[in-house]
Amino acid sequence: MRATLHFLRPCLRSRYRPLFVRFRLLDIKQRQTHVGSVENAVSQKKLSELNGSSTAAYPRILPSESAISCHDFVNQYRHLQRGETVDNKYFTIRGRIYSFRIAGSKLVFIDIVQNGHRLQAVCELSKLSATTVTREEFDGFRRALKRGDIISLRGYPHRTGRGELSLLLIELPQSLSPCLHQLPVGLHDQETRIRNRHVDFLVNPQSADRIRLRSEVISYVRQFLVNSQHIEVQTPILADAAGGAVAQPFETSSLEFPDRPMTLRIAPELWLKRLMLGGFDRVFEIGSCFRNEGIDLIHNPEFTTCEFYRAYADLEELMGTTEKLICGLSQHADGLIREIYKSLNPQVEMPKAPFHRLEFVPAIEAAINRSLPDLESPDVVSELRQIFHARDILVPNPPTLPRLLNKLSDNYLEPQCSAPTFIVHHPECLSPLSKSFTDPKTGRRVAARAELFINGQELANMYEEENSPFEQRRKFVEYLRYREAGDAESAVVDENYLQALEWGLPPTGGWGCGIDRLCMLLSGASRIGDVLAFGSLRNVVALGRTSSKEQTVDGDETVVQTTRKPQAR
Repeated sequence: MRATLHFLRPCLRSRYRPLFVRFRLLDIKQRQTHVGSVENAVSQKKLSELNGSSTAAYPRILPSESAISCHDFVNQYRHLQRGETVDNKYFTIRGRIYSFRIAGSKLVFIDIVQNGHRLQAVCELSKLSATTVTREEFDGFRRALKRGDIISLRGYPHRTGRGELSLLLIELPQSLSPCLHQLPVGLHDQETRIRNRHVDFLVNPQSADRIRLRSEVISYVRQFLVNSQHIEVQTPILADAAGGAVAQPFETSSLEFPDRPMTLRIAPELWLKRLMLGGFDRVFEIGSCFRNEGIDLIHNPEFTTCEFYRAYADLEELMGTTEKLICGLSQHADGLIREIYKSLNPQVEMPKAPFHRLEFVPAIEAAINRSLPDLESPDVVSELRQIFHARDILVPNPPTLPRLLNKLSDNYLEPQCSAPTFIVHHPECLSPLSKSFTDPKTGRRVAARAELFINGQELANMYEEENSPFEQRRKFVEYLRYREAGDAESAVVDENYLQALEWGLPPTGGWGCGIDRLCMLLSGASRIGDVLAFGSLRNVVALGRTSSKEQTVDGDETVVQTTRKPQAR
């Protein structure tokens, strides 16, 4: 049924005090209509008017030398004093109506937002006299004002008596694109927000600020690496084999190669090291990777990673570079949040170098108060399982050596990493692409590898790359045993990569960082979907599977009720 708009009649408490005009839709039971239809936002009469004059309602914008952005306008005229007006130069500013306040019959204040920046416009009938605007036209403009509409404003720079930098209009605003829905003042229900992400961005500054901060983070990381003489490259996402990490790939097919299965990349590592073989001594890539794994608060099958490779860099240099990057980026993000993205409130202490370090095996042994067995013994799996049973730890499936060791790390090492911490000297079997050496302290074969954890979450992984084709083949073959034991994520023998290594890979340091988790840390987000433009894969898929949606507008909140079949688990 059609919803009825009721206007709250403004009552002025003082002569010049502006009031918010607020809209409410009454009769909750009569307010349920489809989200996708415009009938829930405007009357049929309004729709007919727009449909009959669509060209006028959605005009083309013309080139204008006076056009300026809100950001540039504020920066250019922030020096204006209270009551000061620059009446020898006018500007055109376009944006979306965020709110408006009617102060009597001849004065309206309009707040517009443009690319995250807000600006007030003052529309006073007496200032419009030069444009021959009549009282009837002004009243019609007041009645037509609607939150969410996109308009064009023209006026002089002005600072009000209360100190608000504004645009003092010299003509009535021009409509550029009307909003055909009732724009809610607030949107708090998580499911509603993720299913109407565009509306979430419009009404929740925190959601939009996280995406904007993400862009700043990526820009900072990119510039940091460019300043270190790395060149940015793009490597294949679609290929006939996936390598560079221990993960289950997504499989697909190509019409060009119908008899050959294709995969989406799980990491760009092997491609980047081929470039190193070709004489590119410092390369990096920021891009998407895909792993056919589960979804939780910190994991999404599609994610963004940054990897760089640097010739003649050892592990100590990689850790030092990481400390410099993380500390500098944290300070940069903190400044942006204080000055621009004020809706964000991350509860994270500023990291300070040097970061704490934990050695993998000694730290686990200290935590469980017993020694780990010889990891090269043929009975190591059964001995580790005895430790699991003794400590009532769930044994992973399949119970391969790498999975058992990773489980111990999850239980005993990561909880110790609230402050920035490097976990170093992983057992050799956990890092098939890393160089190995015998730890002089423990006598065990360990990888020249380090993982950075902050708040118990892995942020970066780095190691000295294995550059011997003979050792690399041995490690690939060793990992085949885990695949035969049922671990489908174990590495396979990549003959093409082994042949490439025969050309001589210089001693190389490799580094990878999950951009999504980094943005979570710096923005204070608790879910990886919060720093992705359209949420996690579960959110994206659910949008396509929704059969019908119903919307209820109740004061400041819009609630979406969804009718769909439950997902199979």
